[in-house]
Amino acid sequence: MRRVVVALLVPVTWSPPGVDLEAWRAALAEDVVDLLAMLAQADPAIAATPADRALAERIAWPGMRIYEVPAATVRPVLEAAAADRYDQAAVIASDAADVPGMVLGKLLRPLTSKPVAVAPGGPGGGLLGVATRLPAPDWLGDHDLDTASPTSLRRTAPEPREVESTAEWRRLRGPADLATLDPALEGWDATRALLGG
Repeated sequence: MRRVVVALLVPVTWSPPGVDLEAWRAALAEDVVDLLAMLAQADPAIAATPADRALAERIAWPGMRIYEVPAATVRPVLEAAAADRYDQAAVIASDAADVPGMVLGKLLRPLTSKPVAVAPGGPGGGLLGVATRLPAPDWLGDHDLDTASPTSLRRTAPEPREVESTAEWRRLRGPADLATLDPALEGWDATRALLGG
């Protein structure tokens, strides 16, 4: 069973006061990529549009796959992973700097019995990630992680139960999300450094 977990470089439109937006975006993505590099049961990868290719190359670990996709949406990433002969793939938003590895494990687990699993993005809405068996089912349209929801994915499924919801984890998309960061959680070193430790 070959699995890949891909950090999708999503647009970031907010940064904390006094923090450069591009530096913030890079730090969030770097922390997600560092977590993926430590996963035991899946290969790590990054997906980026041509405009974000330089950022992807800057934060990638040596030998890490980088998928160049036409838009920061889920379907092209799943198709690239299928072309790479993976059996399962998860696409994760790159702005969830402190997401624990066990949340990603829970996203992959339902694929033993369901074709698609989703992790909601917490109070800010959207999705943290989408996981599927590959090739992805035809009924799974293209979605961006900012506006999609478990409901929007179920709408096109032959049966709503084909899409399993897993543990949610919020993304860092505004001041309210920033306030929920837990300094006791390990990881997210680049983000932590930008916030002054």
